[in-house]
Amino acid sequence: MYGNGQAPIFILKDGTQRTRGRTAQSNNIAAAKAVADAVRSTLGPKGMDKMLVDSMGDVVITNDGATILKEMDIEHPAAKMIIEVAKTQEQHCYDGTTSAVILSGELLKRSEDLIEQNVHPTVICEGFRLAAERAIGLLDNHGISTENDDKVLLEVAKTALTGKSAGAVKSFMADICVRAVNAVGLAEDGERLVDLSDIKVEKRQGGSIKDSTLIDGILLDKERVHAGMPRAMSDAKIALVNSAIEVKKTEVDAKIQITDPNQLALFLEEEENYIRNLVNTIESAGANVLVCQKGIDELAQHYLSKKGIFAIRRAKKSDMEALSKATGGTIITNLEDMSESDLGLAARVEEKKIGESNMTFVTGCPEAKSVSVLLRGGTEHVVDEIRRAFDDAVGVVSVAWEDGAVLTGGGSVLAALSRDLRTFAETVGGREQMAIEAFASALEIIPRTLAENAGLDPVTTLIELRKAHADGQSFAGINVYEGGVVDMNEANVVEPLRVVEQAIQSATETAIMILRIDDVISSKGVPMEGGMGGMGDFNM
Repeated sequence: MYGNGQAPIFILKDGTQRTRGRTAQSNNIAAAKAVADAVRSTLGPKGMDKMLVDSMGDVVITNDGATILKEMDIEHPAAKMIIEVAKTQEQHCYDGTTSAVILSGELLKRSEDLIEQNVHPTVICEGFRLAAERAIGLLDNHGISTENDDKVLLEVAKTALTGKSAGAVKSFMADICVRAVNAVGLAEDGERLVDLSDIKVEKRQGGSIKDSTLIDGILLDKERVHAGMPRAMSDAKIALVNSAIEVKKTEVDAKIQITDPNQLALFLEEEENYIRNLVNTIESAGANVLVCQKGIDELAQHYLSKKGIFAIRRAKKSDMEALSKATGGTIITNLEDMSESDLGLAARVEEKKIGESNMTFVTGCPEAKSVSVLLRGGTEHVVDEIRRAFDDAVGVVSVAWEDGAVLTGGGSVLAALSRDLRTFAETVGGREQMAIEAFASALEIIPRTLAENAGLDPVTTLIELRKAHADGQSFAGINVYEGGVVDMNEANVVEPLRVVEQAIQSATETAIMILRIDDVISSKGVPMEGGMGGMGDFNM
């Protein structure tokens, strides 16, 4: 800066970079487009996977958009904003992360064309806002009810699993997802809620994906504390204890002076009696299984073994809470207060060898509100990707179960919204009309990308899709397997309404935020160019 012809006045630190005006907008849009292009090839049933290798050499193989972007080491600030879209989508809807990112990138690409035509960014923002409100308002017209319909929920899970490593066994995995959600779902006062923390997931390599199983109870990554204890216990009455089964240590430093050898024997005997009484208390309450959150003394282990009680120590707090929900037992802090009514019930508690380690299965819980899923796979990388696919599938099933409505997939709803928005644009005056038309065109990026990834001609496929919707086929979507368009409702390709709604909302809001930036001031060392450094366009 210059003041009245004087020497320049520097208000920014030396080395600070400043980009403004059209250049700043172009750089931000280029960075956002680079992120969208990074995940674009993973969209849809025919999408490909990415292998990500971090600085430690750890390998992740996935086609989950949120995982890919989380693993990539991205530095550009605008690119980081696009990653937030994926994070938000993952947190709220569990699926649709790739779609949301691609849509953000396309909205910015279309807005760049408008900026070059001298349409002001705030006008574009207003047009996008109007278009998004209109699109979300129209979504309910395309909704299909899922109330008490497990068939629709199964199709939701299958659609989420299609194109992932678990796609080959999607019917098998979808069944596990729906049964798990039905087991833990609560319908109260007209509201339907699913707490996914009530579905405990354990993964073990070895075996095939089809060895995965749903357990109507809890799976603990623990084994019995003493080899002399029974390996299995039928008609289990489970004591859930969060205090240690060992001699209490004093809260303050204390010295005990023993002057006679007999006193030492009495002292040790008293300790032994104390532990024996604790075990007798557990037995007299009727418990034949003990799950302890803290330690179990070796002497206590011996006595428990003699009594034929199956015991586990150092269980996690989350496992204790899950067991309480599944078995109906109460977590006890003071053993002396324990009674039979505090015990949890299960048909069977059994220790089994899974892979290389032993695990405890607590099954046959009469009114389980917490269940477990054991996922298996040939290698560690396979099991990890199966876990990501399962999390997405069980997430979208829970969302569909809560909302009670789904939409058809295959780009059908976005094609219908695009058509509606073009009609709506004609009723809006001014330059906002151009922005609404650009928004309508941007929505078609999803069906276009589905076609590209399936090796179809995107232009021909998009024309066929538009014609089908013009002829009143509102469920028409892209057939990625044989080409052309088909009725997605008949093909059973469905996804939760919330997934599409959130994708449109977050993509629009992020695009608007980036468009409103006309000045980027960065400290030394932060890249400001359109690319993201490193390998090609991004630094991984």
